[in-house]
Amino acid sequence: MNRADLGHMGEAIAAKYYIRQGYLLLNHNYRTRMGELDLILYKANTIVFAEVKTRTSAQRAAPAEAVDYYKQQRLIAAAGQYLQQSPYADANIRFDVVEVLPAGSGWQVHCIRDAFASE
Repeated sequence: MNRADLGHMGEAIAAKYYIRQGYLLLNHNYRTRMGELDLILYKANTIVFAEVKTRTSAQRAAPAEAVDYYKQQRLIAAAGQYLQQSPYADANIRFDVVEVLPAGSGWQVHCIRDAFASE
């Protein structure tokens, strides 16, 4: 499985995770000049921008560590562009980082809610 396929699979697993918790999937792989937003979800007057990191094996560094300050700034800018065109522009916003890792014969999802703030 190549990196793109692995990423798409992880995003699908993460989307199912959120949907099971009652979130509405508004968009996935939303592209802007500033970058791509993996998942955009909505629940209880909150838009969640979820960055999904998928790995095929346990590594020394947690996948979430790949979302450094510069990546966060690009995600915040991309979210701002999305919100300018969104009917949910007045909703609260949250940035999550979702780690998808192998676990036995399946996958484990670890969601870091409010992983970083836009301010």
